[in-house]
Amino acid sequence: MAAPDPNKPSRRSVRFVDTTLRDAHQSLWATRMTTAMMLPVCERLNRIGYACVDFMGLIHFDVCVRYLKEDHWERIRLVRERITDVPLKSWLRSNSLLGFDVLPEDVNALWVERLAANGIGIVCAFDALADLDNIVPNLQLARRLGVKTCGGLVFCESPVHTDAFFAAKAKELVRRAGVDWIMIKDSGGLLGIDRVRTLIPAIRAAVGDTPIELHSHCLTGLAPAVYHEGVKLGVDLVDTSIAPLANGPAQPATQTMVANLRALGFDAALDMEAIEEVGEHFRRVAEQEGKPLGVPMAYDAFHYEHQLPGGMLTNLKYQLETAGLQDRFDEVLAECARIRRELAWPIMVTPFSQLVGTQAVFNVVNGERYKVVPDEVKKYVLGYYGKPLAAVDPEVLDRVVSNGSARIAMKPAAPGPAVDALRRKYPGASDEERLLRFCFAGNQVDEMRAAGPIRTIYGFEQPLERLLRELVRRKSWHYVRLQDRGVDITLRAGN
Repeated sequence: MAAPDPNKPSRRSVRFVDTTLRDAHQSLWATRMTTAMMLPVCERLNRIGYACVDFMGLIHFDVCVRYLKEDHWERIRLVRERITDVPLKSWLRSNSLLGFDVLPEDVNALWVERLAANGIGIVCAFDALADLDNIVPNLQLARRLGVKTCGGLVFCESPVHTDAFFAAKAKELVRRAGVDWIMIKDSGGLLGIDRVRTLIPAIRAAVGDTPIELHSHCLTGLAPAVYHEGVKLGVDLVDTSIAPLANGPAQPATQTMVANLRALGFDAALDMEAIEEVGEHFRRVAEQEGKPLGVPMAYDAFHYEHQLPGGMLTNLKYQLETAGLQDRFDEVLAECARIRRELAWPIMVTPFSQLVGTQAVFNVVNGERYKVVPDEVKKYVLGYYGKPLAAVDPEVLDRVVSNGSARIAMKPAAPGPAVDALRRKYPGASDEERLLRFCFAGNQVDEMRAAGPIRTIYGFEQPLERLLRELVRRKSWHYVRLQDRGVDITLRAGN
């Protein structure tokens, strides 16, 4: 199908995918949005007019169990009770779920089955090496279960990631998996206008009428303009966050994108009043919780060297600050860029962004490159996660193999079935709980369950409550005087 003339936009309708409940807080709040923060706006999200709500990735399961002490399966059910008319989208990262290692086929299949059973209406799968053998079986299963599917192609800039490469993979996804649409997943915010002008027509020619979804981040400040150009060239769906949980390392703002696309002559039928209400809710949540809000970012050419995605940047900075190494952040980013070249241009998305980032931290802190090698780096160069798309630097390959764990075999072996053993080990548990226990070591699931039911009510503090809380937290005040309707109260420090 020929692409529309970009100089003659029609009144073609553009559909929106909301990322506020997934990628927005993953990018801006290190994935720390609780279920209680989400539920008050779900009914509004249900009536805005979205094509779908991008709701969860694998990192959300991890954060829910380990940090928020919430059962994410229950989160899905609670949100699905309120978002009834719009499908919820869930992500599958290759065939490894929450970790890096390839998991048994029956575990991946059970995960897909439980997603469908708990209310997920769209499954989107990607493989960072574009090894489609790692995702096609799960996409085929999802379709058999009545779930719509999306094939994600993770974009990056490198000598091997050409337009022809992406077009061939898109065509293969449609042919082998029968996906309902193709997504260009620009996790690093790397797409520029010149590249989108060649990439979209190449993919459109490869997939015919199959819809194309465009997902990017505002890390370089270019994403809004890239969306505009992509829509002119035939993109059918765009991923946006509701401001103020937009911009920065997150997606373009829904409000601005709707206004701009309408000005360009496209239809964008969304309930803007409901959007503003959702935005105001999260502005108040951010103020109360001390969370950052997204702001537009200036163009940063260096970003094209390290290519780290928004969520990874936020988490890496947080980890370095926790370790007292915040002053070495730029040095670690430079090392990430060097490692990526040496390791044959892995796309900087989970798990490879974490793999490269961890190796970079070790290299910088130890002062000797590849002296310490994480298991995942050795497994990557040996093909455990799929075949690298180019040759790994020979000298680096030797260092990684020599300094990596001797326990890692030189050739990977496929894991055997595990579900039957899980059911025998946890006879009284649900399959959802069994999957969590399979993925989380130690007593993490027990601690989550001990925390009790998910909190479903989120309350905003009254001004006096906030004042008193701040007074308790701060140490430098001497007295505070409150006057209201004939009441005059003076509080003095130490009283």
